[in-house]
Amino acid sequence: MTLCATRIAIIGAGKGGIALLDLIHQIPEVEIVGIADKDPAAPGLKRARDLNVLVAERVQDLIQNHGVNLIMDVTGDPSMEPLIHTMKRPGSEVLGGAATRLLWKLVQHQSKLEAELFQADKLAGLGSFAAGIAHDINNPLQLILGLAENLEEEQDLAVVHEQARDITEAVKRTSAICRDLTRYARRNGSGEEVMVNLNTKLDEALRIARYAVTLQDVTVVKRYTEEASVMGNPDELLHVFVNLITNAVQAIIDHGTLTIHTTVEPDGRVSASVSDTGCGIPKEAFSKIFEPLYTTKPPGKGTGLGLYNVMSVISKMEGHICVESEVGVGTTFRIEFPQVQPTISCAPL
Repeated sequence: MTLCATRIAIIGAGKGGIALLDLIHQIPEVEIVGIADKDPAAPGLKRARDLNVLVAERVQDLIQNHGVNLIMDVTGDPSMEPLIHTMKRPGSEVLGGAATRLLWKLVQHQSKLEAELFQADKLAGLGSFAAGIAHDINNPLQLILGLAENLEEEQDLAVVHEQARDITEAVKRTSAICRDLTRYARRNGSGEEVMVNLNTKLDEALRIARYAVTLQDVTVVKRYTEEASVMGNPDELLHVFVNLITNAVQAIIDHGTLTIHTTVEPDGRVSASVSDTGCGIPKEAFSKIFEPLYTTKPPGKGTGLGLYNVMSVISKMEGHICVESEVGVGTTFRIEFPQVQPTISCAPL
């Protein structure tokens, strides 16, 4: 027997309304019928439109909607509770007051845990970058040291200028390494979503991932499609691609090929894939690879949080990730992003 979806109306588009929108829209068995707020400029109304959730012009219209079977009041307004109970249709349940405050705290707690897991995975990954970082910083430092020693005895002004330029370039390379790593390691302070160019973000992920893995014996093939952009959080997408690229290269034994591909379909759908010619994933592991703390890597080589965080980010974006793999042949992770919808004004319910 197929269970009917729970159809929810959200009253209140402040912080509580935004949190409920972000949480509930990810649950397949729950449908958000609409959201309403007395303040037409409430921030949750914009978030609702971004998620293609209908916005009611009047709170009363949403309360009396025939399809609603659960009304969630997150306004914090004492006068709203009697209004809802007076106007709601028979059979509609109401969640408000202390219950919504508890739900709000649970949502906040879940968001905090997810953020901590995300940051823990990034910092654990940086530990594995240490050898690569030391190598990439040591080379320009040795060059700077050698040129500086030469300058102590050099009398030819033209040579002095040339070596000074070489020192400047070496310092810029070192600064770029530190800048990339600092940007990657920082805690994401904003959940704001913007248009992100996937090709640019994949190139940035390649620069980061090379500190964790050796790319010298790997042929990198880029098949980028112009205008491959999606609405998302730049820092979270960078972490997604660093994880996928690092895993792909670590799966390659000796020589192999890493292929990075972006596509834009005629209907506007965008996808990105990371493929390797590595060892492959056994079929019996497919159902486990996105679970937290599961890893096929040797002890000390993986946290078991990488693909879990990848799945969390893509799910939050309402995207889809699929994997194709054959042992001894290679693996492809493909991410399909939702089509970016133009912002439109919704008619009253």
